[in-house]
Amino acid sequence: MTDTARARKLADRIRVVVAEMLQRRIKDPRLGYVTITDTRVTGDLREATVFYTVLGDDEERVASAAALESAKGVLRSEVGRQTGVRFTPSLTFVPDALPDNARTIDDLLAKAKAADAQVRETSSGATYAGDADPYRKPGEDAEEAAEAEEAAEGPGAADGARTDGARTDGKGSSDA
Repeated sequence: MTDTARARKLADRIRVVVAEMLQRRIKDPRLGYVTITDTRVTGDLREATVFYTVLGDDEERVASAAALESAKGVLRSEVGRQTGVRFTPSLTFVPDALPDNARTIDDLLAKAKAADAQVRETSSGATYAGDADPYRKPGEDAEEAAEAEEAAEGPGAADGARTDGARTDGKGSSDA
C-alpha cells in the first residue's frame, strides 16, 4: 500500500532541492529563467516528475530543456543526498502547460468581454417588445376580473338582470 502523504512530502522536498540547485549550483549558460512549478512522485517513490516553466521564447525553452537534461545526474545525486531515501527517484523534466492554458483563458475572456460590449451597445437603444413590466400585480387581478365579467355579459345585460339571484340565461338554479 502506498503512503500518499510520504510521496507528497518527498515531492515537495524534491521541488525545493531542484529549485535551489538550479539557482545556486547549475551554471549552464543555456539555462534561462526556469521556474519549478510542481513535482509529483509515484506511489513507490521510484520516479519523480518535475514540472517547470521558462520565461522567454521557444528557442530559450528548447535550450533550457537541453540544460535540464544535461544536469539531471547532478540534480538526482543532490536530491538523494538531501532527502536520505533508500532509493533516489529518477527525475523527469516536463514543461508545464500552465502559461499556455492561462493565455488561452485570457483570450477567451477577452472574446467574452468584446461580445458583452457588443450586446450592451446593441441593447442600449432597444425598447421592450411588450409591456415594460410583464408581471401581474396583486391588485390588478380583481380589476381584470371585473372588466372580463362586464365584457362577457355584453351590452344591455344589466337591464335584464334579476335581483333575486336567479340567472336569466336558462342555466339558473332550481329555486322555482
